[in-house]
Amino acid sequence: MDVRELRGQTGQVSVSHGAIVIGAGAAGLAAAHALIEAGVPTVILEKESRLAEPWHRRHERLHLNTHRDLSVLPGAGYPAGTPAFPHRTAVIRHLNDFSQAHNLPVEFGVAVEEIAFKGDHWIVQTNARPRLARHVVVATGRDRQPFIPDWKGAGDFAGRIVHSADFGKAKHYAGKKVLVVGAGNSGFDVLNHLAGIETRNIWLSARNGPSILPKRIGKIAVHRLSPFMARLPLRVADVAMAATQRIVFGDLTKFGMPKAPLGGASRLTSDYTAIAADDGAVRAIKVGKIVVVSAIREFTRDSVILGNGKLIAPDIVIAATGYRTGLERMVGKLGVLDGKGVPLFNGGETDPKLPGLWFTGMRPSIRGCFANAGIQAKAIARQIVGQGR
Repeated sequence: MDVRELRGQTGQVSVSHGAIVIGAGAAGLAAAHALIEAGVPTVILEKESRLAEPWHRRHERLHLNTHRDLSVLPGAGYPAGTPAFPHRTAVIRHLNDFSQAHNLPVEFGVAVEEIAFKGDHWIVQTNARPRLARHVVVATGRDRQPFIPDWKGAGDFAGRIVHSADFGKAKHYAGKKVLVVGAGNSGFDVLNHLAGIETRNIWLSARNGPSILPKRIGKIAVHRLSPFMARLPLRVADVAMAATQRIVFGDLTKFGMPKAPLGGASRLTSDYTAIAADDGAVRAIKVGKIVVVSAIREFTRDSVILGNGKLIAPDIVIAATGYRTGLERMVGKLGVLDGKGVPLFNGGETDPKLPGLWFTGMRPSIRGCFANAGIQAKAIARQIVGQGR
């Protein structure tokens, strides 16, 4: 069967009994591969003109915080000589190699505008034409849209405000006064790079303390323990992470870092905050190169007023303040999103009132996005095949 919509003799668009996957990132490619392997006709709709477009746009020094052996799509691997924590260019190559090896049916330049349920099938409205299918898998990513808070006075600030996604080249911050807002995974990624640059000042504005782990303990890559950690009860995993953080880094509250409101595993589940990875930032905090300050209250033309009333005058503010899924237009009318725009179900879960709608790759995982993509892809394929497609 042609997986594209077929027009019958009446000229009406007929329904594909297979699946439409929206998004050709790691989660979308893994889902399509699992479905095709299970015998489900599948097409992938990708709004960009090439694979891995978000990875192309990220800053040049970006590396995965997850280990190479656990950061692969199903049945694939990285070439010999790839670093333990692959560079973004290696990730781009990996996604393209996987798609080509399996001849995955990606249609580029197709932007999905809205999907609607019609009782026994879904209508996928695109910038080209409507598509109809029994199953729709939304795999557009949890970090689709960089988010910057609407800080009071930010529009009057004479300096630059950029999102961490647009960090660019670390050397461009040399000699500058830099304020990094957010002590999560993105914030520490930025700080790890800035720690090696001769800046005038670096401040870290932390509303909440991080759950942070080193990339390595000795010669052991910490992330290689993630499959074991993922099997632990949340409270046990929280205790294990907190103990590791304390043993490796000591008490970071001595350096102004707030306490984390919840354990690392619990925050992944409750507010989707990924665990930060240290690669030099903590040492810079301890020696005073990075100064931890309180949360932002508001901006003036020349300064930032902190929650405790103190003023600092950065040249550049880097907002490591997370991302949004941007799914409101596509599925907002279906009642499937929480207050942050994150789907209420993910992977092999679905809503009985909306059969055939699936989401994948929408929440962070201890295992990492690649390993989780494979797990969720298999779960979705099992469910679809079990339902008789």
